[in-house]
Amino acid sequence: QVQLVESGGGLVQPGGSLRLSCAASGFAVSTYAMSWVRQAPGKERELLSTILSSTKTGYGDSVKGRSTISRDDANNMIYLQINNLRPEDTAVYYCNVLISGDFHWGPGTQVTVST
Repeated sequence: QVQLVESGGGLVQPGGSLRLSCAASGFAVSTYAMSWVRQAPGKERELLSTILSSTKTGYGDSVKGRSTISRDDANNMIYLQINNLRPEDTAVYYCNVLISGDFHWGPGTQVTVST
């Protein structure tokens, strides 16, 4: 059974950093493209970053240049480091994976950027 569990969110001040984690089970993260997506209140889900391998990554404009996606194959985890956080980064952050035509999502982790 495919399962994803995000962690690492919380309250952070503007300019701060967070490292989000996504623990995967039921499949190998090394086998599939994995993504981070966020959804702010009243807004549509936004694709932030995707990783296919250590050398094949992509970033959305909103986090490009201040975020890094990475993968730990041994522990079946993916991560998203975001620096220079802004109030507009406040959202629920999800990891997802597409397997055999079905998207699988974790429950998400809340990130709040505020003073």
